[in-house]
Amino acid sequence: MASDAPLRFGILGAARIAPKALIGPARQVPGVVVAAIAARNPDRARRFAARHGIPRVHESYADLVADPDIDALYIPLPNSLHHPWTLRGLEADKHVLCEKPLAANATEAAAMVQKAHQSGQLLMEAFHYRYHPLAARMKAIVDSGELGAIRHVEAHFCIPTWRPWDIRYRYDLAGGALMDTGCYCVHLVRFLAGAEPEVIQARAWLRSPQVDRRMEADLGFADGRTARIVCSLWSATLLRVLVRVEGEAGELTVLNPILPHLWHRLQVRTATGVRREQVPGDSTYVHQLRAFVQAVQNGIPIPTNGADGLANMRVLDAIYRAAGLAPRSTK
Repeated sequence: MASDAPLRFGILGAARIAPKALIGPARQVPGVVVAAIAARNPDRARRFAARHGIPRVHESYADLVADPDIDALYIPLPNSLHHPWTLRGLEADKHVLCEKPLAANATEAAAMVQKAHQSGQLLMEAFHYRYHPLAARMKAIVDSGELGAIRHVEAHFCIPTWRPWDIRYRYDLAGGALMDTGCYCVHLVRFLAGAEPEVIQARAWLRSPQVDRRMEADLGFADGRTARIVCSLWSATLLRVLVRVEGEAGELTVLNPILPHLWHRLQVRTATGVRREQVPGDSTYVHQLRAFVQAVQNGIPIPTNGADGLANMRVLDAIYRAAGLAPRSTK
Protein backbone atom coordinates (compact mmCIF):
# COMPACT_ATOMS: atom_id res chain seq x y z
CA MET A 1 0.00 0.00 0.00
CA ALA A 2 1.10 3.59 -0.57
CA SER A 3 2.79 5.08 2.47
CA ASP A 4 0.37 8.01 2.49
CA ALA A 5 -2.79 5.89 2.18
CA PRO A 6 -4.82 5.30 5.35
CA LEU A 7 -4.48 1.89 6.95
CA ARG A 8 -8.01 0.48 7.09
CA PHE A 9 -8.65 -1.94 9.96
CA GLY A 10 -11.39 -4.50 10.36
CA ILE A 11 -12.12 -5.97 13.79
CA LEU A 12 -13.04 -9.63 14.23
CA GLY A 13 -15.25 -9.77 17.30
CA ALA A 14 -17.01 -7.16 19.41
CA ALA A 15 -14.50 -7.68 22.22
CA ARG A 16 -14.34 -5.55 25.37
CA ILE A 17 -10.66 -4.82 24.77
CA ALA A 18 -11.15 -3.41 21.25
CA PRO A 19 -12.04 0.18 22.27
CA LYS A 20 -8.88 0.68 24.34
CA ALA A 21 -6.60 -1.50 22.20
CA LEU A 22 -7.51 -0.16 18.75
CA ILE A 23 -10.56 2.09 18.40
CA GLY A 24 -9.36 4.78 20.82
CA PRO A 25 -5.72 4.68 19.67
CA ALA A 26 -6.82 4.92 16.02
CA ARG A 27 -8.17 8.38 16.80
CA GLN A 28 -4.71 9.43 17.99
CA VAL A 29 -2.56 7.84 15.30
CA PRO A 30 -2.73 9.62 11.93
CA GLY A 31 -3.48 7.47 8.92
CA VAL A 32 -5.47 4.77 10.71
CA VAL A 33 -9.16 4.10 10.14
CA VAL A 34 -11.31 1.48 11.87
CA ALA A 35 -13.50 0.75 8.88
CA ALA A 36 -15.46 -2.41 9.65
CA ILE A 37 -16.41 -5.01 12.23
CA ALA A 38 -17.92 -8.48 12.33
CA ALA A 39 -19.06 -10.52 15.30
CA ARG A 40 -20.50 -13.96 15.87
CA ASN A 41 -23.82 -12.20 16.54
CA PRO A 42 -24.44 -9.60 13.77
CA ASP A 43 -26.87 -7.68 15.98
CA ARG A 44 -24.18 -7.28 18.60
CA ALA A 45 -21.79 -6.12 15.90
CA ARG A 46 -24.28 -3.48 14.77
CA ARG A 47 -24.75 -2.20 18.30
CA PHE A 48 -20.97 -2.13 18.83
CA ALA A 49 -20.45 -0.29 15.54
CA ALA A 50 -23.08 2.31 16.40
CA ARG A 51 -21.54 2.88 19.82
CA HIS A 52 -18.01 3.35 18.48
CA GLY A 53 -18.61 4.98 15.11
CA ILE A 54 -17.55 2.07 12.89
CA PRO A 55 -19.07 2.61 9.45
CA ARG A 56 -19.47 -0.97 8.14
CA VAL A 57 -20.78 -4.17 9.72
CA HIS A 58 -20.23 -7.50 8.02
CA GLU A 59 -22.53 -10.42 8.62
CA SER A 60 -19.66 -12.85 9.28
CA TYR A 61 -15.96 -13.01 9.97
CA ALA A 62 -15.46 -14.52 6.51
CA ASP A 63 -17.20 -11.58 4.84
CA LEU A 64 -14.96 -9.10 6.64
CA VAL A 65 -11.79 -11.02 5.77
CA ALA A 66 -12.85 -11.02 2.11
CA ASP A 67 -13.53 -7.27 2.07
CA PRO A 68 -11.09 -5.74 -0.48
CA ASP A 69 -11.33 -2.36 1.26
CA ILE A 70 -9.73 -3.70 4.47
CA ASP A 71 -5.94 -3.64 4.79
CA ALA A 72 -5.43 -5.07 8.29
CA LEU A 73 -7.27 -7.22 10.81
CA TYR A 74 -7.36 -6.84 14.56
CA ILE A 75 -8.11 -10.23 16.14
CA PRO A 76 -9.23 -10.09 19.79
CA LEU A 77 -11.10 -13.41 19.53
CA PRO A 78 -10.76 -16.25 22.08
CA ASN A 79 -7.30 -17.83 22.01
CA SER A 80 -8.52 -20.92 20.17
CA LEU A 81 -9.59 -18.79 17.20
CA HIS A 82 -6.37 -16.83 16.75
CA HIS A 83 -4.81 -19.48 14.52
CA PRO A 84 -7.60 -20.11 11.99
CA TRP A 85 -8.58 -16.49 11.49
CA THR A 86 -5.00 -15.24 11.32
CA LEU A 87 -4.30 -17.79 8.61
CA ARG A 88 -7.40 -16.73 6.68
CA GLY A 89 -6.49 -13.08 7.06
CA LEU A 90 -2.93 -13.60 5.83
CA GLU A 91 -4.21 -15.70 2.92
CA ALA A 92 -6.44 -12.74 2.00
CA ASP A 93 -3.38 -10.44 1.99
CA LYS A 94 -4.34 -8.66 5.20
CA HIS A 95 -1.86 -7.57 7.82
CA VAL A 96 -2.74 -8.98 11.25
CA LEU A 97 -2.58 -7.52 14.75
CA CYS A 98 -3.38 -10.57 16.89
CA GLU A 99 -4.08 -10.43 20.59
CA LYS A 100 -1.81 -12.35 22.88
CA PRO A 101 -1.14 -15.21 23.22
CA LEU A 102 -0.43 -15.64 19.54
CA ALA A 103 -2.04 -19.08 19.36
CA ALA A 104 -3.27 -21.99 21.44
CA ASN A 105 0.09 -23.75 21.20
CA ALA A 106 3.46 -23.62 19.47
CA THR A 107 2.38 -25.86 16.58
CA GLU A 108 -0.34 -23.38 15.64
CA ALA A 109 2.02 -20.44 16.10
CA ALA A 110 4.57 -22.02 13.75
CA ALA A 111 1.93 -22.34 11.04
CA MET A 112 0.98 -18.68 11.50
CA VAL A 113 4.61 -17.57 11.21
CA GLN A 114 5.09 -19.63 8.07
CA LYS A 115 1.94 -18.19 6.48
CA ALA A 116 3.03 -14.63 7.30
CA HIS A 117 6.37 -15.30 5.63
CA GLN A 118 4.72 -16.78 2.55
CA SER A 119 2.21 -13.95 2.23
CA GLY A 120 4.63 -11.11 2.91
CA GLN A 121 2.11 -9.60 5.31
CA LEU A 122 2.81 -8.28 8.81
CA LEU A 123 1.97 -10.46 11.81
CA MET A 124 2.21 -8.67 15.18
CA GLU A 125 1.39 -10.14 18.59
CA ALA A 126 -0.25 -7.50 20.77
CA PHE A 127 2.23 -7.31 23.66
CA HIS A 128 1.53 -3.59 23.84
CA TYR A 129 3.69 -2.94 26.93
CA ARG A 130 6.77 -3.62 24.80
CA TYR A 131 6.21 -0.39 22.82
CA HIS A 132 5.99 2.01 25.78
CA PRO A 133 9.23 3.91 26.57
CA LEU A 134 9.28 2.20 29.98
CA ALA A 135 10.18 -1.10 28.32
CA ALA A 136 13.21 0.43 26.63
CA ARG A 137 14.24 2.09 29.89
CA MET A 138 14.04 -1.19 31.83
CA LYS A 139 16.17 -2.94 29.24
CA ALA A 140 18.69 -0.09 29.16
CA ILE A 141 19.18 -0.31 32.94
CA VAL A 142 19.61 -4.09 32.81
CA ASP A 143 22.12 -3.88 29.96
CA SER A 144 24.03 -0.88 31.34
CA GLY A 145 25.94 -2.85 33.97
CA GLU A 146 24.55 -0.72 36.80
CA LEU A 147 23.09 -3.84 38.44
CA GLY A 148 26.23 -5.87 37.86
CA ALA A 149 26.02 -9.36 36.37
CA ILE A 150 22.36 -10.40 36.24
CA ARG A 151 21.48 -13.39 38.40
CA HIS A 152 17.69 -13.61 38.45
CA VAL A 153 14.60 -12.21 36.69
CA GLU A 154 11.14 -12.53 38.20
CA ALA A 155 7.74 -11.50 36.81
CA HIS A 156 4.34 -11.56 38.54
CA PHE A 157 0.94 -10.85 37.01
CA CYS A 158 -1.92 -11.78 39.33
CA ILE A 159 -5.45 -10.39 38.93
CA PRO A 160 -8.90 -11.38 40.23
CA THR A 161 -11.24 -12.86 37.63
CA TRP A 162 -14.44 -13.31 39.58
CA ARG A 163 -16.79 -14.79 36.98
CA PRO A 164 -16.65 -18.60 36.88
CA TRP A 165 -18.13 -18.56 33.35
CA ASP A 166 -15.36 -16.33 31.98
CA ILE A 167 -13.99 -17.72 28.70
CA ARG A 168 -10.50 -17.59 30.17
CA TYR A 169 -11.47 -20.65 32.26
CA ARG A 170 -12.43 -22.77 29.21
CA TYR A 171 -9.97 -25.34 27.95
CA ASP A 172 -11.75 -25.63 24.59
CA LEU A 173 -11.06 -21.93 24.05
CA ALA A 174 -7.39 -22.36 25.06
CA GLY A 175 -7.90 -20.69 28.41
CA GLY A 176 -5.93 -20.69 31.64
CA ALA A 177 -4.00 -18.25 33.80
CA LEU A 178 -0.73 -18.97 32.01
CA MET A 179 -2.33 -18.18 28.66
CA ASP A 180 -3.85 -14.93 29.88
CA THR A 181 -1.58 -13.17 32.36
CA GLY A 182 1.26 -15.68 32.35
CA CYS A 183 2.15 -15.06 28.73
CA TYR A 184 3.11 -11.51 29.77
CA CYS A 185 5.34 -12.88 32.54
CA VAL A 186 7.15 -15.20 30.18
CA HIS A 187 7.53 -12.41 27.63
CA LEU A 188 8.95 -10.01 30.22
CA VAL A 189 11.48 -12.58 31.40
CA ARG A 190 12.59 -13.36 27.86
CA PHE A 191 12.81 -9.68 26.95
CA LEU A 192 14.83 -8.57 29.96
CA ALA A 193 17.10 -11.63 29.95
CA GLY A 194 17.67 -11.36 26.21
CA ALA A 195 17.66 -15.13 25.92
CA GLU A 196 15.38 -18.15 25.72
CA PRO A 197 14.83 -20.06 28.98
CA GLU A 198 14.39 -23.71 29.81
CA VAL A 199 11.64 -24.74 32.21
CA ILE A 200 13.00 -26.32 35.40
CA GLN A 201 9.74 -26.97 37.22
CA ALA A 202 6.17 -25.70 37.38
CA ARG A 203 3.12 -26.02 39.61
CA ALA A 204 -0.48 -25.35 38.68
CA TRP A 205 -3.58 -24.69 40.78
CA LEU A 206 -6.66 -25.75 38.81
CA ARG A 207 -10.02 -24.11 38.23
CA SER A 208 -11.24 -27.21 36.39
CA PRO A 209 -9.53 -30.19 34.74
CA GLN A 210 -6.57 -28.96 32.65
CA VAL A 211 -7.41 -25.28 33.30
CA ASP A 212 -5.05 -23.40 35.61
CA ARG A 213 -6.23 -20.53 37.75
CA ARG A 214 -2.69 -20.00 39.06
CA MET A 215 0.69 -21.07 37.75
CA GLU A 216 4.21 -20.77 39.12
CA ALA A 217 7.28 -21.79 37.15
CA ASP A 218 11.04 -21.75 37.67
CA LEU A 219 13.17 -21.20 34.60
CA GLY A 220 16.86 -21.34 33.82
CA PHE A 221 19.23 -20.01 31.18
CA ALA A 222 22.29 -21.60 29.61
CA ASP A 223 24.63 -19.13 31.35
CA GLY A 224 23.35 -20.00 34.84
CA ARG A 225 20.87 -17.17 35.34
CA THR A 226 17.50 -18.09 36.79
CA ALA A 227 13.97 -16.78 36.42
CA ARG A 228 10.55 -17.24 37.96
CA ILE A 229 7.04 -16.43 36.83
CA VAL A 230 3.90 -16.25 38.97
CA CYS A 231 0.50 -15.63 37.40
CA SER A 232 -3.09 -16.08 38.43
CA LEU A 233 -6.68 -15.30 37.57
CA TRP A 234 -7.93 -16.38 40.98
CA SER A 235 -5.77 -16.99 44.04
CA ALA A 236 -4.88 -15.59 47.45
CA THR A 237 -2.74 -13.04 45.59
CA LEU A 238 -5.54 -10.84 44.31
CA LEU A 239 -3.45 -8.15 42.61
CA ARG A 240 0.28 -8.17 41.94
CA VAL A 241 1.85 -6.84 38.74
CA LEU A 242 5.62 -6.41 38.80
CA VAL A 243 8.96 -7.40 37.37
CA ARG A 244 12.21 -7.66 39.33
CA VAL A 245 15.77 -8.08 38.07
CA GLU A 246 18.46 -9.03 40.58
CA GLY A 247 22.12 -8.45 39.82
CA GLU A 248 25.36 -8.81 41.77
CA ALA A 249 25.47 -5.05 42.37
CA GLY A 250 21.81 -4.04 42.55
CA GLU A 251 18.16 -4.67 41.91
CA LEU A 252 15.58 -3.21 39.53
CA THR A 253 11.89 -3.40 40.49
CA VAL A 254 9.07 -2.09 38.32
CA LEU A 255 5.48 -2.01 39.50
CA ASN A 256 2.91 -2.23 36.72
CA PRO A 257 5.14 -2.71 33.67
CA ILE A 258 2.07 -3.86 31.70
CA LEU A 259 0.00 -0.65 31.70
CA PRO A 260 2.55 1.99 32.72
CA HIS A 261 0.55 4.87 31.23
CA LEU A 262 -2.00 4.37 34.03
CA TRP A 263 0.66 4.36 36.76
CA HIS A 264 4.01 2.74 37.36
CA ARG A 265 7.03 2.90 39.65
CA LEU A 266 10.57 2.08 38.58
CA GLN A 267 13.08 1.66 41.38
CA VAL A 268 16.79 0.87 41.27
CA ARG A 269 18.55 -0.16 44.49
CA THR A 270 22.37 -0.30 44.57
CA ALA A 271 25.10 0.26 47.14
CA THR A 272 24.91 3.98 46.41
CA GLY A 273 21.23 4.20 47.36
CA VAL A 274 17.74 4.02 45.90
CA ARG A 275 16.63 5.83 42.75
CA ARG A 276 13.06 6.08 41.49
CA GLU A 277 12.05 7.09 37.99
CA GLN A 278 8.88 7.86 36.08
CA VAL A 279 8.98 7.25 32.34
CA PRO A 280 6.47 9.38 30.42
CA GLY A 281 4.59 8.10 27.41
CA ASP A 282 1.24 7.73 25.72
CA SER A 283 -1.00 4.73 26.17
CA THR A 284 0.82 1.48 25.47
CA TYR A 285 -1.81 0.77 22.83
CA VAL A 286 -1.10 4.06 21.04
CA HIS A 287 2.61 3.25 20.93
CA GLN A 288 1.81 -0.24 19.64
CA LEU A 289 -0.43 1.04 16.86
CA ARG A 290 2.19 3.56 15.77
CA ALA A 291 4.72 0.74 15.50
CA PHE A 292 2.27 -1.37 13.49
CA VAL A 293 1.69 1.46 11.02
CA GLN A 294 5.42 2.14 10.68
CA ALA A 295 6.06 -1.54 10.04
CA VAL A 296 3.39 -1.73 7.34
CA GLN A 297 4.17 1.56 5.61
CA ASN A 298 7.93 1.84 6.05
CA GLY A 299 9.14 -1.66 6.86
CA ILE A 300 10.34 -0.73 10.35
CA PRO A 301 11.04 -3.98 12.27
CA ILE A 302 8.89 -4.80 15.29
CA PRO A 303 9.96 -6.73 18.42
CA THR A 304 6.70 -8.68 18.83
CA ASN A 305 6.63 -10.31 15.41
CA GLY A 306 5.53 -13.85 14.65
CA ALA A 307 8.93 -15.39 15.40
CA ASP A 308 8.92 -13.81 18.86
CA GLY A 309 5.38 -15.03 19.41
CA LEU A 310 6.40 -18.57 18.47
CA ALA A 311 9.31 -18.47 20.93
CA ASN A 312 6.94 -17.33 23.68
CA MET A 313 4.45 -20.10 22.88
CA ARG A 314 7.17 -22.73 23.11
CA VAL A 315 7.89 -21.67 26.69
CA LEU A 316 4.17 -21.67 27.58
CA ASP A 317 3.78 -25.20 26.21
CA ALA A 318 6.85 -26.34 28.18
CA ILE A 319 5.47 -24.85 31.41
CA TYR A 320 2.19 -26.70 30.98
CA ARG A 321 4.04 -29.97 30.42
CA ALA A 322 6.26 -29.38 33.47
CA ALA A 323 3.12 -28.78 35.56
CA GLY A 324 1.66 -32.10 34.41
CA LEU A 325 -0.89 -30.48 32.11
CA ALA A 326 -1.38 -30.61 28.37
CA PRO A 327 -0.57 -27.62 26.22
CA ARG A 328 -3.75 -25.97 25.01
CA SER A 329 -5.38 -27.78 22.08
CA THR A 330 -8.11 -26.78 19.65
CA LYS A 331 -8.66 -30.30 18.32
